[in-house]
Amino acid sequence: MTEASLPKIITLMGPTASGKTALAIELVKEHNCEIISVDSALIYRGMDIGSAKPTAEELAIAPHRLIDIRDPLQSYSAADFRTDALREIADIVKSGKTPLLVGGTMLYFKALLEGLSPLPAADEVIRAEIAAEALTHGWQHLHDALKRVDPVSAARIHPNDPQRLSRALEVFRISGKSMTELTKIKSPPLPYEVIQFAISPKDRKVLHLSIEERFKLMLNQGFVEEVQSLRQRNDLHLDLPSMRCVGYRQCWEHLDGDYDYNTMVDKGIIATRQLAKRQLTWLRGWSELNWLETGLDSNLTSVLRHCR
Repeated sequence: MTEASLPKIITLMGPTASGKTALAIELVKEHNCEIISVDSALIYRGMDIGSAKPTAEELAIAPHRLIDIRDPLQSYSAADFRTDALREIADIVKSGKTPLLVGGTMLYFKALLEGLSPLPAADEVIRAEIAAEALTHGWQHLHDALKRVDPVSAARIHPNDPQRLSRALEVFRISGKSMTELTKIKSPPLPYEVIQFAISPKDRKVLHLSIEERFKLMLNQGFVEEVQSLRQRNDLHLDLPSMRCVGYRQCWEHLDGDYDYNTMVDKGIIATRQLAKRQLTWLRGWSELNWLETGLDSNLTSVLRHCR
């Protein structure tokens, strides 16, 4: 089967506050699409305001798959996302619609489009054995051991980097294969024609202003009260991925008394701008992207022209 005869999927990427959701909802109306969220914050239940989750009205018009699928106490990996997304894509294609993957979590997009290496899950017993060896013999001794079984990884991992060094040895001891060997193995190509778009303002100042306005709107909508409610559960803490989401960490620390309200607002806006910068850095290195400019009336027409 040639790529042109494969079922189409559309990806719509972009930095936070760039207008992805609004354009995606237009596409649902005009192109028989169904949305799959590609966002590591939207997966969590009870984190609605600070994650800019689509409103009930927006979800009634354009339901999103893969939102509200985890409790904030739970973890969720790029591998989990790939498994879930492939299942949802197949289901949407089967229904005769076009999957539209929308979000700003670039690691999830990368995992879906490029696949993942079959690295083994962590083994706490082996990890503890490696830590004990390091305590007895030192990390240089373990680095020398890694050189013997995986010289490529040893060349890029410094002896004073215990986390990466331990993981490389752990992978070998679990699987009998080096991390270098395993990372060369990729998932098979997707059985879909992927049409990729990214949206962002041309002027970075416009994006920064949009981020500031949206953060302040979240506060007016009750973001601090949302974080207070999460804290009152008494089982969540700042080491969890959910609570490390931008905005949530800063608001949590403010409620801990680390700094005042105005400082929290400034820190939340700065953290969100830094996230947007990282997202744009990813996107600048992305291949086969069709770029759209935030706010242009022609965006919908441009996407439809590429997809028909």
